[in-house]
Amino acid sequence: MTTTAPPAASPAPAPASPPAPPAAKRSISGRLVRMAGRAPLNLLLVLIAVAWLVPTFGLLVSSMREPGDNSATGWWTALGDPGQLSLDNYRNVLDDQRIIDSFWNTVAITVPATVLVVLLAAMAGYAFAWVRFPGRDWLFLVVVGLLVVPLQVALIPIASLYGDIGLFGTIAGVVFFHVAFGLPFAIFLLRNFFAGIPREMLEAARIDGAGELRIFVRVVLPIGLPAIASLAIFQFLWTWNDLLVGLVFAGNRNAPLTVAIREQTRQFGANIDVIAPGAFVSMVVPLVVFFAFQRYFVQGLLAGSEK
Repeated sequence: MTTTAPPAASPAPAPASPPAPPAAKRSISGRLVRMAGRAPLNLLLVLIAVAWLVPTFGLLVSSMREPGDNSATGWWTALGDPGQLSLDNYRNVLDDQRIIDSFWNTVAITVPATVLVVLLAAMAGYAFAWVRFPGRDWLFLVVVGLLVVPLQVALIPIASLYGDIGLFGTIAGVVFFHVAFGLPFAIFLLRNFFAGIPREMLEAARIDGAGELRIFVRVVLPIGLPAIASLAIFQFLWTWNDLLVGLVFAGNRNAPLTVAIREQTRQFGANIDVIAPGAFVSMVVPLVVFFAFQRYFVQGLLAGSEK
């Protein structure tokens, strides 16, 4: 006579964990303590903002005053007498053909220099991060070493070279100089960003049959857009606001706007009604570019802060 073993008892279900108690609302006293702890930092930030904005605001007010008013009284007197303010100085500056030509020279220098630096640095950064080739690490060390080379030490040798090959005094010569000295930092920045891309994502693209160029265009560039946009903003601002390179290499005919404003200073001395409107005309385009790409700029600065 055979007996069957009774079925094994199923394990008892684990007791459900008690629900987490709701987070206690922060009391008013806790909020006050937190605000008091942040007060010194907030005060410091306010002081820094005022230190930056007051001179800029004063320059703006001075740019809308008559020369006699600027010579007789300080700019702050216009706050109590708005009748001193007008746009005549801006009309005079914009009617100056020298200013208009230098503005378009600045555009012709800045846009190609920014596009070339971003394009070349993105490709080089991807190659240094994910493409294996002989001497890759040593070559990257050379690029990093170029970061510490001051721009000033290259002015005379490059000027001599440009004179020999016919680039001195041309817009192309200024563009090439900005590209050459903008690439080391750009490559360093983008290489480090691209190196943080998960390897599995690139391997999956290779398994699907994508080549390096397709991976670069379809995978790396979309992921690296915040860093690329941040680099483009930095390069645009550096090139647009440059005075030294344009002063040395551009020549009188192809001078950028910063050089044209400097020449006004040399010709008219401390004539603020000429310098101030020209400075604000020069500020318009960088401000528009910055605010247009501000979202990407912030993303690029915070890229890699969270894993």
